[in-house]
Amino acid sequence: MPKQAIIPPGTSAPIAPYVPGTLADGVLYVSGTLPFDKDNNVVHVGDAAAQTRHVLETIKGVVEAAGGTMDDVTFNQIFIRDWADYAKINTVYAEYFPGVKPARYCVQVGLVKPDALVEIATFAHVGKKA
Repeated sequence: MPKQAIIPPGTSAPIAPYVPGTLADGVLYVSGTLPFDKDNNVVHVGDAAAQTRHVLETIKGVVEAAGGTMDDVTFNQIFIRDWADYAKINTVYAEYFPGVKPARYCVQVGLVKPDALVEIATFAHVGKKA
């Protein structure tokens, strides 16, 4: 099956061998997205809500670069460092998905950089074939 790398304008080099998104047969797979700036430094240290907003804005950019909107998101995988941040993360998350919510799961894990509090990976059906 043909696939297309989705790399929004202004995207910096990733810290590992991956692309921000891959589009195949109308399905967009957005890589795990951390709260990084253009130099792969963690932003909003200690603020789970601000980190979540940053992550979801980054994901939104990948989805839009693939021709979709956040309404096209069908599944999210959420990784959090501390359950104490769960409510803050959910409050911001609900702003990005105000209508019918995507399916999702959330687990507590250690993240690639200690100051990162949240990481989200996303699937979206954008209806565009690669």
